[in-house]
Amino acid sequence: MKLMRVTSPGDVLQIINEQFRALADETLPLEKAGGRYLAATITAPEDIPGFDRSTVDGYALFSGDSFGASESMPAMLEFAGEVLMGKPAPPINNGQCCLVHTGGMLPAGADAVVMVEETDLSGSLVQVFSQVAPAENVIHRGEDLKMGDPALLKGSKLRAPEIGLLASLGISSVRVHRRPVTGLFSSGDELVDYNAATLGPGRIRDSNAPALQFLAEQLGTEVKHGGILPDSFDSFLEKSRSMLGETDLLVFSGGSSVGSRDFTARTMQELGKPGLLVEGVSIQPGKPTLLANCGGKPVLGLPGHPVSALNIFSIFGKAIIGRLAGQDKPGFEPTVKAVLTRNISSKSGRTDYIRVRLEESAEGLKAVPVFGRSGMLRTLAEADGLIIVPPAREGISAGETVEVRPWE
Repeated sequence: MKLMRVTSPGDVLQIINEQFRALADETLPLEKAGGRYLAATITAPEDIPGFDRSTVDGYALFSGDSFGASESMPAMLEFAGEVLMGKPAPPINNGQCCLVHTGGMLPAGADAVVMVEETDLSGSLVQVFSQVAPAENVIHRGEDLKMGDPALLKGSKLRAPEIGLLASLGISSVRVHRRPVTGLFSSGDELVDYNAATLGPGRIRDSNAPALQFLAEQLGTEVKHGGILPDSFDSFLEKSRSMLGETDLLVFSGGSSVGSRDFTARTMQELGKPGLLVEGVSIQPGKPTLLANCGGKPVLGLPGHPVSALNIFSIFGKAIIGRLAGQDKPGFEPTVKAVLTRNISSKSGRTDYIRVRLEESAEGLKAVPVFGRSGMLRTLAEADGLIIVPPAREGISAGETVEVRPWE
């Protein structure tokens, strides 16, 4: 039997970064660009804000007129009227103030705003009970962005805040990278479609396809499912070649374990140069993972066991999709701190992903390991997240504080 040559997870991620490039860009209306990655840096075409604005409801004034003001000895200022929202503010002189609302324009002659709670209007006079410093409760023109400043860098993901920022600049269309299209195959003579009403002897439903499709779509890719490939190399190769021509990323679920009926590696070598790049990863679960570059397109071979397949796709499939979509650097991975309830063993030199369930206690969150073989989806459904045991460690002891990566 051929021994599997394994690559570290970090090296696999580096290979992905080096081998693959972002897809071509397209121009989309701003309202259709959410979730995409910018293909070019956007500079501000104007100052934001475009005028000095108040950050509170209060009275705009020259700050020097408030110095020394207190409840026992308020400053007395002449009321010069109200700044209407969306209207230019008339200038004021020293000794005057005017009512301004949050976001309203600061009048010329004013350099600060005193909150309305610190004042009292009586007829044509305003009593100011506290002093304010220059620029207090004011955001100045261009303080957020000056014309010509980089507003968003190439590779930025357009989330709701970025969409709002671009809208505030009057930008109605953006250049973004094309959304990747993922081709998905399951393989194995034992598989039947997941909606099959009955199972014959030795047959199992294909649970990986709908789970992987959902995960891939969460990551921002369109999915084309090619069905179940039989254990026939000619059929495997023919259908794979056709699907690769229609997609940007090809994913095989199953068929990557070491054995005589393993066609995935052979198919990868036939689909295009340079071919197979990774023939196994030092990771658990998911060691028999394959990765190839077939004519510039990534092809990922996932283990058939459901837990392994989802684990590997959430790591390397996510990295590939991000790379194709134009993501310039890894996204932030949120984690939750919890105390481990049981010892976890691991082998040195291997990265382990341990499923855990989070439980609340009087002492805080507890991370309870959910053990089970990689073919048992129930263990993944019971888990709230994963603990990563790095290769330099041979386990984690009960009572240690660990970082749990929530399962998406």
